[in-house]
Amino acid sequence: MQAYFDPPAWLEVLGWASLALAGASALAIIADIGLRGARQRMWIMHLVYPITALYWGPVALWFYAAHGRRTSRPVIEAEGEPDPERLPAWVTSAKAISHCGAGCVLGDIAGEWLVHAAGFTLAGKPLYADFLLDFSFAWLLGIGFQYFTIAPVRDIGPTRALWAAVKADTFSIVSFQIGLFAGMWFYQEVLFAPGLAKTTASYWLFMQLAMVVGFFTAWPVNGWLVRAGWKEKM
Repeated sequence: MQAYFDPPAWLEVLGWASLALAGASALAIIADIGLRGARQRMWIMHLVYPITALYWGPVALWFYAAHGRRTSRPVIEAEGEPDPERLPAWVTSAKAISHCGAGCVLGDIAGEWLVHAAGFTLAGKPLYADFLLDFSFAWLLGIGFQYFTIAPVRDIGPTRALWAAVKADTFSIVSFQIGLFAGMWFYQEVLFAPGLAKTTASYWLFMQLAMVVGFFTAWPVNGWLVRAGWKEKM
């Protein structure tokens, strides 16, 4: 039976507070889209924005209020279509990262709990099994998220749209997961060796922080992908 680091009570309280803020932020975005009618032009963004809030919390809620609602159908009908060429580069990069990030978040959650439930290990460590499954699920889901961004915008068939999604999001997901996995390794192997249990709020607090690190390691790659035209400028 694997031994785990026993987190102090204050860290667990902080972990639960962070998860609660993230959940509340995601619900606020869902309510605005579903109840207040702020439907996005691209339906996939109805998933991307609340999923991003699961690790960015109130920051994602602020970004959605400041920049996400601008591309909702009611605002477009009232104010017209925003010109993506006039958006600040950091806004278009953040939106581009959020697509692969949303796939990574869902993939990581699925992979983490599958490893936990099945007791998988790789080279004797659950962490390495986490890396393998997290990346596999994140890649598949990230490609799906990117496909439903590319397909509605470009006048190309499904096969070409899928290839474009694979080409664009593979680089993005790899760069995101590099930061995420580095963060996971640090808090599991160094900071809290022999590791936090996935059943603790502390584990998911540091997973949120590792995802934020992944967001920033994906930033230069996504900026290039947008400039190269491999990802849509939104």
